[in-house]
Amino acid sequence: MNSKLSFRQDGTFTIVQFTDLHWIDGRAEDQRTRELMERVLKAEQPDLVVFTGDLIYTGPVSEGELPCRDPKQAFRDAVAAVEKSGVPWAFVFGNHDTENGVTYNELMEIALEHPHCVAEAGPAELAGSSNYVLEVEGNDHSPGAILYMLDTGAYSGLKQIPGYNWVRQNQISWLTEQSARLNPGEGPAKRPALAFFHIPLPEYAEMWATQVCYGHKYEQVCAPVLNSGLFTALVEMGDVAGTFCGHDHINDFTGTLHGIRLSYGRATGYNTYGREGFMRGARVIRLQQDDPSFDTWLRLEDGSLLSEQPVHPPTPADGPQH
Repeated sequence: MNSKLSFRQDGTFTIVQFTDLHWIDGRAEDQRTRELMERVLKAEQPDLVVFTGDLIYTGPVSEGELPCRDPKQAFRDAVAAVEKSGVPWAFVFGNHDTENGVTYNELMEIALEHPHCVAEAGPAELAGSSNYVLEVEGNDHSPGAILYMLDTGAYSGLKQIPGYNWVRQNQISWLTEQSARLNPGEGPAKRPALAFFHIPLPEYAEMWATQVCYGHKYEQVCAPVLNSGLFTALVEMGDVAGTFCGHDHINDFTGTLHGIRLSYGRATGYNTYGREGFMRGARVIRLQQDDPSFDTWLRLEDGSLLSEQPVHPPTPADGPQH
């Protein structure tokens, strides 16, 4: 970790979540993405930026479109606005970052060249790269908060299982070990913690169907087919107050399931699908020292702040929406 994260003197710590930039090569859409990030940074003045995957897009493109030909430079360009601002930043990988022309390790090496990057490659024996923990110190040098970063991988490696990868058992074991080591104690004695990853957990769909949620669901929750038990581990750890993902560009809902608030970011990048009238933006998270809960809102591309989202009552009969 290149710089220490700590609560401000007023007891706050503000995180901006950018997700799904899908940066390719600096084309016009990428410049709109950069301008959006600059506006959000100026408006929110965060203490940390977290990119929740798909910073760059290295997959196939439509006929007539140019693919990403220099993924390493694309990554540098994708994070340049945040690096230039001087705000510490962290990230987890998504499923499109390393589809072609670059490896996780190569991108991580590039990330770590940046003075304001606080990410870590994480233990080599774990599935994926970008499994690590960030600690936020209290403004009186006391233990503050914990941020867990997890690599949700890309695509299933098993022929009989379609779709996306899942968080593996060795990652879950590592995560619970980190929680026990850094955050012993019970109940109120625990420091508040948040978790960040790219692909949503299956429980996001369960929450939409069974709990009051706030926000929009304009596509199905594209979670892995297999449920590897990460959410159960988070509940049992007892310190995680909220989780934040991306991946589904036109979902931005938030709600609470079994005591944990599950939230989508708001898709940030213009080089990817969206929905008419559904503005790009960012999610903002504000922690208060010694408070296990947090506040969150959206900052949109037009500069507006969206603190209240539409209420969605439980509707178990809901099917996928497109």
